[in-house]
Amino acid sequence: MTECFGVRANHRSISSSISASSISVGVGLRAAALIALVAGLAIPSLAFAQSNAPAGSTSASSTSAKQDRPTDAALLANFLHFVMIDNHELTESYGNELLARALAPADFVKLVEVGDTDRFLSVTRRAARVDRLDQIASAFLKIHQTGLLGRARDQAEITKNIGLLTGNLRGRLLAQERLVAAGEYAVPQLLEAVLNRSNIAQGAEARKVLIATGRQAVVPLGTALAKMTPTDQEIVAEVLGQIPYRTSLPYLADLAQASSVESVKSAAARSIERLGGADTDAAGLYQRQAEGYYAERSEVTSFPNEEHQLLWGYDPRQGLQMSAIRTEVFHEAMAMRLAERAMVLQSGQSGVSPDTLALWVAANYVREISTPSGYTNPAYPATRRGAEYFGVAAGPEVAQLVLSRAIDTRNTPLARKALSAVERTAGVSALDVQARRPLLEALDYPNRRVQFESALAIASSNPAEVFPGSDRVVPTLASAVRGAASQYAAILTSEAELYQRLRGVFEAQGYSVLPQGRTLADLSGPISEAPGIELVIVAENSGERCGEAIDAARSSSKTMATPVLVLTSADAYIDLTRRFSGDQTVAVRQLAAGDEAAARTALSLVEAASGGPINETEAADYRTRSLAAMRDLAVSGSTILKVADATPSLIIALDQMQDQSARAAIADILSRVNEARAQRAIMDAGLNASGDERAALFQAVAGSAKRFGGQLEERQVRRLMELANSASNASGDAEAASAASLMGALKLPNANLLPMVLGEK
Repeated sequence: MTECFGVRANHRSISSSISASSISVGVGLRAAALIALVAGLAIPSLAFAQSNAPAGSTSASSTSAKQDRPTDAALLANFLHFVMIDNHELTESYGNELLARALAPADFVKLVEVGDTDRFLSVTRRAARVDRLDQIASAFLKIHQTGLLGRARDQAEITKNIGLLTGNLRGRLLAQERLVAAGEYAVPQLLEAVLNRSNIAQGAEARKVLIATGRQAVVPLGTALAKMTPTDQEIVAEVLGQIPYRTSLPYLADLAQASSVESVKSAAARSIERLGGADTDAAGLYQRQAEGYYAERSEVTSFPNEEHQLLWGYDPRQGLQMSAIRTEVFHEAMAMRLAERAMVLQSGQSGVSPDTLALWVAANYVREISTPSGYTNPAYPATRRGAEYFGVAAGPEVAQLVLSRAIDTRNTPLARKALSAVERTAGVSALDVQARRPLLEALDYPNRRVQFESALAIASSNPAEVFPGSDRVVPTLASAVRGAASQYAAILTSEAELYQRLRGVFEAQGYSVLPQGRTLADLSGPISEAPGIELVIVAENSGERCGEAIDAARSSSKTMATPVLVLTSADAYIDLTRRFSGDQTVAVRQLAAGDEAAARTALSLVEAASGGPINETEAADYRTRSLAAMRDLAVSGSTILKVADATPSLIIALDQMQDQSARAAIADILSRVNEARAQRAIMDAGLNASGDERAALFQAVAGSAKRFGGQLEERQVRRLMELANSASNASGDAEAASAASLMGALKLPNANLLPMVLGEK
């Protein structure tokens, strides 16, 4: 849902609060919902007696349920009192009862402010240090913080506080404090006050607050800059120069280049100099800032722990307008917006940079990957074409630049999107991407989907020149034919009993589990022999050991992008969760949660990080595509990607494969390999088959014989003659006919045919 607020037009008509459904500030959320949002909170429902006893009482009467219901204030007072005298049982009872009343955050703030706010904060923080009370105390602090934010961001409250900026000293200080706390949400009205010439005194105070707001004021002011009147541009440029954050440099450089008004250009130049900006190339500055958003750096994230961020627009008639956008797609929206402006400026100079376009395409792919199910993105309307359209249209060079980004950031879903675009668009020069060859790097990427898709993309381009690593492409395709659906897991733990238990859990999920190892180094041999590691499980009580195991996994070429499930103690859980909260390839759970919870977490982790296990349907698709790619290479006679490199694997697959259509495709490929073992393998498969399949395999042997001559063993020729001379031949049996046809293709000596001519067996 998009919520826009035209503040200049009529900010007093705005609802007195921004609802949590449009902007995630928690206003109006009930306490129970907030508890669920606090990481790790699971407050148990306790049955306990209620009491009207004063704060100094030492017990809750068993008959209090019959008495009048205690007030919210009494419950809070009792909670704080029993914290101070270390009666944890009653503290927990009163705390749970107050939480159960589900006060709105705004009402909870009012309840706290009836008493002593400082005492509430200090005592509740003391309670948070007690294991038994931690969850309740953390919930109270969260609700209180949410209520304060909601009040500060309320547009009516902002209007009121701006009015207080010209009042008495105490009122001014309080208003300034609240407006700075409101941050970005106050910028539209503050800007309106600054530009309002009818109240110079208020404008001067509002300007001070804007500057004090810091980096949260930069993007809305920078967004407004381009569409303002020259007079307003000069004022805003001066304000931006006094906010000590270089994130305003792209907007100021753009203004300095675009404006034809000398006073505006001078104001922009002064601010750039004040901020230490030596580089005034607006396009380059926009691109670098877009990179910051793409990397989701902390300095460009206003509300790091909130569900929504703000997007900004500016209308000269209505002023600044804010739109709520989910945090999951906010950074991509900003990266795309800034990259678009950079490309517009570049197009008027030396042309659009492939790097800038690749940044935009990558951000668009990530936006699509990260969009929550059912969410309508205000920055990307549903009527706009999907990311794949632009990714393909940009061509193979840009697609490989996107692939480079994916490899560097270990973003498996993005790598697959980029490889799909390369496969659909690449030609013989696909591997010529400056000094870097991401397609080859992807062959070593620690995810088998990426490896398979890289090999398919390279094969589809049918390169014309030898390149380092060319000998690995066809074997990778062959491995997709033999066992794409197999999946491997490594369990790192020092406890043998725990290893055996977890091994059973993950084998039940279809994993082949490697032997026990305390560290990744202990399993270096088995890991190197496995085609890939789909999941690493670290099960240790020590948070330090868990952290070391994750670091080791990320430094190994075989597991650098492999999802890691950490099962650890309650003590280590909080620290590890905080440390890896931004890494979608790591999930942390408590060992005490149980095996079922670990299994569920592993499923969702692998799904999010790498697309989940390769199922049989997907494996069949990889097999079909790989066989088609190898056949095309064989038909073309490629001397760069040699199908013969896969002969051993294809022979094994021909013997083990149950699918007749796949066996026929493998036989067709082997029939184009000039090796005796290939022809003989097809013949053995045909002799062991029957009916139509035998006829098809004999036809493949015949094709091989026509191309390279007969290379069968004597035993195979004798068996062939027996089949061709069988009694059923008289009735035109298809097997006998195909055998006879094969004999002709083999150009057997006349002496071999004479017994058949004479009717001798």
